[in-house]
Amino acid sequence: MARIPLDTENNGLLARLVSWYSRRRFGKVVEPLAAAAHHPGVLLVGARLELGASRRWRRLDPTLQCLAVMASAARIGCSWCMDFGYWEFHHRGVDPTKIGEVPGWRGSSVYTELERWVLEYAEAMTDTPPTVTDEMVARLRERLGDARLVELTALISLENMRSRTNTALGLESQGFKAACDLPATRTG
Repeated sequence: MARIPLDTENNGLLARLVSWYSRRRFGKVVEPLAAAAHHPGVLLVGARLELGASRRWRRLDPTLQCLAVMASAARIGCSWCMDFGYWEFHHRGVDPTKIGEVPGWRGSSVYTELERWVLEYAEAMTDTPPTVTDEMVARLRERLGDARLVELTALISLENMRSRTNTALGLESQGFKAACDLPATRTG
């Protein structure tokens, strides 16, 4: 249950515009936006950061982006981020099995060696304190190069901010993943 009111109608013009956009884009007002609407500066900077990241951080393969985000969200335990992340990456074409098995990735056989390294790195960055090692960075740098390693690191950091904020404010799943399920086909 949210620990802050999520009614955006009384939070000014910017909040109403963001709510309108959210309803148009996602079919509902996403709760992190509704929470941020209490502080227009936080809302504006957060929205700019998210738009910039989604439009300009595209050097990494979508599957690697997904695994980095979802591993961080799972480690923190943010049900909102897990729910929305599934929806987002499902629509970006990432294999739903890979998305769904992130919380138990160590016992799964669906991931490549590089994907496992990304999952491990995301968890190590998310630990408090971080448990990243020189060896982790060196092998990722060798496979990804500097620019993609920086993008991966920034993406994990951004997800840590999202997940920690949402969890602290009590934001929970809004049913995005359920919208990805295919309706049963009719026979006969």
